[in-house]
Amino acid sequence: MARVVPEILREGRIPPPAWLAGLGSPQRQALAVDVFTRMVFSCVVDADYLDTEAHFAGGEPRVAARADMGVLLKRFEERRLRLLARRAASPVDELRERVYAQALAAAAGAPGMYVLHVPTGGAKTIAAGGFALRHAVEHGLGRVVFAVPYISITQQNAEVYRELLDPAPDSGERPVVLEHHSSVELDEEGAGAWARMAAENWDAPVVVTTTVQLFQSLFARKPSVMRKLHRLAGSVIVLDEVQALPDRLLIPILSVLRDLVEHFGASVVLTSATQPSFWSLAQLPRYGVIEDVSGLFEELRRVDYDWRLGPEVTWESIAQDIASEGGEQVLTIVNTTRDSARLHRLLNSAEGEARVTAPVWHLSTRMTAEHRREVIRHVRGELAANRPVHVVSTSLIEAGVDVDFPRVYRAWAPAEALQQAAGRCNRDGRLDRGTVVVFRPVDGGVPKDLSYRAALEATGEFFGPGDASAPDDLEALECYYEKRWALQGTDGRSMGESIQELRRLWDFPAVAEAFQMIDSRYAQSVVVIRAEKTDEERDAIESDIALLRSSYPAGPEPLRRLQPHMATLPRHEVAEGLRVGLAEPVIGDLVVWRGHYDPVRGLDADDPEDRGGYVL
Repeated sequence: MARVVPEILREGRIPPPAWLAGLGSPQRQALAVDVFTRMVFSCVVDADYLDTEAHFAGGEPRVAARADMGVLLKRFEERRLRLLARRAASPVDELRERVYAQALAAAAGAPGMYVLHVPTGGAKTIAAGGFALRHAVEHGLGRVVFAVPYISITQQNAEVYRELLDPAPDSGERPVVLEHHSSVELDEEGAGAWARMAAENWDAPVVVTTTVQLFQSLFARKPSVMRKLHRLAGSVIVLDEVQALPDRLLIPILSVLRDLVEHFGASVVLTSATQPSFWSLAQLPRYGVIEDVSGLFEELRRVDYDWRLGPEVTWESIAQDIASEGGEQVLTIVNTTRDSARLHRLLNSAEGEARVTAPVWHLSTRMTAEHRREVIRHVRGELAANRPVHVVSTSLIEAGVDVDFPRVYRAWAPAEALQQAAGRCNRDGRLDRGTVVVFRPVDGGVPKDLSYRAALEATGEFFGPGDASAPDDLEALECYYEKRWALQGTDGRSMGESIQELRRLWDFPAVAEAFQMIDSRYAQSVVVIRAEKTDEERDAIESDIALLRSSYPAGPEPLRRLQPHMATLPRHEVAEGLRVGLAEPVIGDLVVWRGHYDPVRGLDADDPEDRGGYVL
């Protein structure tokens, strides 16, 4: 079928739409038709799902009324001022207000593609929200979609925007902010005829989701995944932490963003503290939001880097160094969940010099969303009270999570990760300088991914001890991105270019197979956790699981309610858990985990009790 449609159009049996004529080359026209076809399909699928659900419920289709963005903008500003009034004054408050004012001023500009380049600690989340709502009001846009790379930022940003935008709990009004980060595959074979009805359709004025959800949907072919796409038309799309977009897919990603802006009434905002030079890869017209980016970075420079990259550095030596901080407040960020569990055990060991006497908290995606949220809330309270606290985390904490430590340890990683980690150090500028210790343990592992290795090599060339630049040097950062992309060579770009060719042929199955935001070697699956819950909470979880398993369409609400109780595991671990009886299927590839859940580290693969006795 994918090969037949272009032939039909070329032969004139179905005349192409008139708006195609102004797009220039046949290649550009073909890409525009690709997006147009996906949008039409999304409308049809969503309408079908809503009607089917309404039929079985005996009512009308549940469709939210169009929100009054002017009312939301006013509410956002009033609550923002109240929020600021409750917070302790910070030396960087004036600078953050300046960023917010410039964002609101830029929002009056024409629809298009915008760049919000703000250093870590510059209140980018609030500025992006203000820009998006003001821009929607100015141009009659009906929705704001915030997409971020990490679930932890999804949770934090959704919490911030709920506080600023959701109606009072007793008002009876429908919530404004929808948080969506579940990556459950509902089109799996054997999922059941009604399982796809639980797919999300983003029927809310403000959506906070992940970039995986956004772009995987834009290049998909399955109804349940594509149901929400038409909501992007006439929306403001804010892409937070854009440096985390996968290098190998940048060409199709930038292409589809251009089509959304030029043909579907969307505006796109690219936000980051480490803004990549995308413009060397694609000719994208864009507007800057901040007037003097380099000056802003200079004003917000508030940490010193301590480089420990020698052969004497091991996990044990780093643990001993962290322990020597005594009653300090220390954050340590590592690259994998296994490394985080290993270091956390070292710091809590009953014997040895590496033992830390202060509480040591743990964060990783092997913990449920609710568990992570509770830990972050507790850690913030300890920091505010100036009590000793240590945290060992994966990279989920380093971009966008609002914590402020005087000392941060960061395992060797690409330059943008080092700078993002520095954003958790002296964030509010209350110290003269904070300290970021960058360490490279000789007994640590390095991912095999080509893009990641290229990023590490480019980082070593431009950043480090001696005369090399700090990761917040904008000129060095631009050279870093150019070097990183060059190191990947033709092989690193061929995937994106081949996807573009498949899109021009309208080969939708092949595009969906080729476009994978997460490399299949590192693919994760979602599991629902019931452990450590009250009887009432467990009953509510089981009730939602039963709804998803039932023979009638349940809509997306059960999956929304289960999100706080979900964690992620590598697919091979989930498969083994199913084989040995530690997990049970729910719908699609969603499973409920019946095995042990550690109250501190969650699903720790290296703990025999957590493994339930099986070897992974």
